Amino acid sequence: MQIEQTEVIISTPDGQMPAFSCKPAKSGQKPAVILLMEAFGLTSHIRDVAIRIAKEGYVVLAPDLYYRELPNNKFKYEEVEQARAMMWRLDFGKGMEEDIGSALAYVKSQPDVYPNKIGVTGFCLGGGLSFFTACNFSSEIAAAAPFYGMVLDEWLDAVKDITVPVYLFFGSVDPYIPLDRILQVESRFKEAGKDYMLKVYADADHGFFCNERSSYNHLAAQDAWRELTKFFHKHLQDSKFSLIK
Repeated sequence: MQIEQTEVIISTPDGQMPAFSCKPAKSGQKPAVILLMEAFGLTSHIRDVAIRIAKEGYVVLAPDLYYRELPNNKFKYEEVEQARAMMWRLDFGKGMEEDIGSALAYVKSQPDVYPNKIGVTGFCLGGGLSFFTACNFSSEIAAAAPFYGMVLDEWLDAVKDITVPVYLFFGSVDPYIPLDRILQVESRFKEAGKDYMLKVYADADHGFFCNERSSYNHLAAQDAWRELTKFFHKHLQDSKFSLIK
């Protein structure tokens, strides 16, 4: 499938936010996916994942959430402390709501996007922010799929506000998200009666999906990709679309 790739600029209340956008070249309206980056920034890996998702029949937008710290806002995978330091400088309150809200508004404004068929996914930092988006923007999206994302206590409390299907992916040996926290998350979804799925991959570490990281787990990544595409196909694709194997 031929994929068109473009660099776009999204206006936010706090400035101009660059983003990577890609989509199938075929004309016509399509569902969309917002892809939220890792703590390492809007890297080549995230762009590659965006293209993979676009090949499944989606318009994909990956915003640079570190835009306030341009130009030196991307890190190598061994630069963990530098990446974490920049991540924790983000405003996980109003600032993040405005950034994600602006990204959603941009996607919905595109003439080739079904505005009621927008999913969100992300990895690491982006996994946490996919959870955040489900809590704060359920009325704006149709599904969310967070990968090994941190879950702040206030987000756990906000599970009650989620009204879309959520699929959560974790690794059993992730040092940043211990199993007891994963159990807390699942318990909250169960108690609130939410539409969710949760999968924990045995012996998978943080970052297991990324083939550029030392923690890459091929089998877990392969299965998670299958599950992600099935999940989005079910909740975002129109019947006239067929899942691309």
